[in-house]
Amino acid sequence: MRTQVGIIGCGPAGLFLAHLLHRVGIGCVIIESRGRQDVEQTIRAGVLEHWVVELIKELGLGARMMREAHVHDGITLQWNRERHHVDINGLTGGKRNIVYAQHEVLKDLIAGSLAHGGEIIFGVGGTTIRDVETDHPAIDFRRDETGALETIYCDYVVGADGFHGPGRQAIPVSIRTEFQKIYPFGWLGILTSAPRSWEEIIYANQGDGFALLSTRSPEMQRLYIQCNPSDDIANWPDARIWEQLQARLGTDDGWSLTEGPIVQKGIIPLRSFVCEPMQYGRLFLAGDAAHIVPPTGAKGLNLAVADVLVLSRALEAKYKRNSQDLLDRYSATCLRRVWKAERFSWYMTTMLHRNEHETDFEQRIHFADLDLVRTSEASARSLAENYVGLPFD
Repeated sequence: MRTQVGIIGCGPAGLFLAHLLHRVGIGCVIIESRGRQDVEQTIRAGVLEHWVVELIKELGLGARMMREAHVHDGITLQWNRERHHVDINGLTGGKRNIVYAQHEVLKDLIAGSLAHGGEIIFGVGGTTIRDVETDHPAIDFRRDETGALETIYCDYVVGADGFHGPGRQAIPVSIRTEFQKIYPFGWLGILTSAPRSWEEIIYANQGDGFALLSTRSPEMQRLYIQCNPSDDIANWPDARIWEQLQARLGTDDGWSLTEGPIVQKGIIPLRSFVCEPMQYGRLFLAGDAAHIVPPTGAKGLNLAVADVLVLSRALEAKYKRNSQDLLDRYSATCLRRVWKAERFSWYMTTMLHRNEHETDFEQRIHFADLDLVRTSEASARSLAENYVGLPFD
């Protein structure tokens, strides 16, 4: 099999890249270890930055998103049983984020890719990358565990295959440097069949720590609470979950959280991770293969799309004008944005969580940070500009 760009991974990075390349006439093939149904049913939250929403519409894939998504002009911060609205729209000159679950984005991207003849091979195994130091890299894979070995010969390989995929591992250990922070808390997330309790996302630091309330649909809500990442979900019966949510989201103005049947729950750890560089020879990393952020800042999917937007422009310059410069600077260009997003995600995470390893002094500083957003337009604007998506360099 021969193509111009071989892409490993059918997540946001791989799918957005395929659409961006198709738009400029560059051929590609995506391979994915999971089946299509598994990809489309992996439940993840989805806060889309303003520019990502505009890009999806430019690609002709925004019709269902704009019908079903929830447009948010701001977010709500809560502490000491009081809430403060951060006017994202007003502070950023009219920009706004929308809430549209990541798996719904993937459904739209997959359907759109297949509709214009894009090639996605699901359910592959034994994927290996070779010869990326040469001008003829290749990807070997099997369509199932017992299938014959197949090879994609390509000009460039893109590892959009997540933290555990073979993409990053193909960069020699002597070449790459990895930075990581493991947080001493995780999130217990639930999906509940209940009507909306609040008109926008609430980020709270109250009671025993962090809580988040967001809307999935008019009938389904997504909520999270801080917990021990190694805890057993069996220790969290529904009654305890609702008790903690009521305490962490409660106010003194008569508001109450609307409860309903919990249809899904699970615990996820939180960490920050960056790999440098994000390229080696003709191999380029994108998305979670190169960086991970805690979900507090809502940056994961958006960073993945930013990576491949930079990469698609670089590949277009190479194929259309034989210009190598943007490809050579891909890693450096992306990492500037990545580290700013890592900083913002760390800031939101440390400000909104209770950390048993911190002193009371440090906890008070976090509440001062929250109050600074309430009282300082400059602080509120900085949060808003980061939240809605920083401009590209």
